[in-house]
Formats: sequence, C-alpha cells, structure tokens
Amino acid sequence: MKILLVEDDKTIASGLEYSLQQDGYPTVLCYDVASAKKALADDIDQFALCLFDLQLPDGSGYELCKMVKERRDIPVIFLTVIDDEVNVVMGLDMGADDYITKPFRVRELLSRIKSVLRRYQKPSQARAIIDIDHVRINTLEGKVHKNGAEISLTALEYRLLLIFGNHVGQVLTRNQLLEQIWDVAGDFVNDNTLTVYIKRLREKLEDDPGHPTLIKTVRGLGYKVGD
Repeated sequence: MKILLVEDDKTIASGLEYSLQQDGYPTVLCYDVASAKKALADDIDQFALCLFDLQLPDGSGYELCKMVKERRDIPVIFLTVIDDEVNVVMGLDMGADDYITKPFRVRELLSRIKSVLRRYQKPSQARAIIDIDHVRINTLEGKVHKNGAEISLTALEYRLLLIFGNHVGQVLTRNQLLEQIWDVAGDFVNDNTLTVYIKRLREKLEDDPGHPTLIKTVRGLGYKVGD
C-alpha cells in the first residue's frame, strides 16, 4: 500500500507524509515532476496509489497522471488549489480517480484514499483453510483450531482473526482493524473494545499470552500476524 506523494510545498508535503505513514501507508515523497518520473521509472509496481499536486515547479500533475495510466492501472488523486470545472474535468478525463481542493482536512483525504483503493481491489477467491503457525482457520465451517483442538471464539473474535488471516505478514494499524471490523460486523467498535478483543484472542490462541508470537505488536504502528 505504498503511496507516491508529489507536492512542491515542503510544509504541506511533510505534514501529509507524516499523516499517511501514521495511518499505515509507506510513502515516497517527491517535490517535482523530474524526481517523480524517476521514482515511477525505477519501480512503478511498488505504488498502490499516487497523490499529485497539479501545479509543480517543472511541470504539472497531468503529465505524471498520463505516465502512470499508460503503464499501470493504479489510482491517481489530484491535489489542487484550482477549483474550476475545466481543470477538474481535464484531470478526470485523463484518468484521474478523484481530486481534492486545498485547503483540505487530512481525515477527508485519508477517507478519499481508502474509498478509491476499495474500488480498485480485485475480488479474490476466499481460501477455505488459512494456517498461521499452530492455528488453523476453516473459513467454510467458521471454525478455528489450535494444535488440532477446536477453539471457541465469539463472532467478533472470529472476524478479527479472519482479518489477520487474510493479511498475513502485513502490519495493520488500529484504524484499519477498526474500519474492517465495522464493515463486517455492522456494529460500533471503539478503540478500547479493539484492545479487549486483541487480548482475548491472545489468551485463547497464544502459548504465552504475555509474550505473544502469533499476534505481534509492532510498536507505534499496529499489529502483525505471520512473517
């Protein structure tokens, strides 16, 4: 979920980079078209989404959008102070997926990013069996076994474990977990409740809940299951 951010205002760029990384998005920051083109030429496949300022010192976000869309089908969001119909339509006609007008709230931008990324997610065939170390999740039966013995989980505990099982090796932030639990459960789950459910899962699935090896805490970021 790495994001390419191209913004020439260093104050805005620094704030956006920090906010994106805090929300779990590794970010590559460029201040002009030339360095952005190099990043894209070196490895465009590393990026899941691009944020392009429209007005840059050596060109515009339009040419970067054109370069991206010619090579890969990944989302592009424009950052612009120009809120007129001609520029917005031009960007969308070039294949941009969304735009946001400065000044904007960071939470609004993050919401737009998540919405666009969801549209690009390809439906994947659910795996019938997910193995994580000594734990096996049977998704067809909705059952969980630890070392061969069935473990009784509540509906929300199972949903949380399934989220981890579908993202083995990935660091998931607390915000990402809360959003996915909300999406699946349709119930309000707050930050404190998430802490309780992580603790309960560890008590049921870890050999030593005080020193978890299955659901690991990644300090300052979130949680990770598997390598």
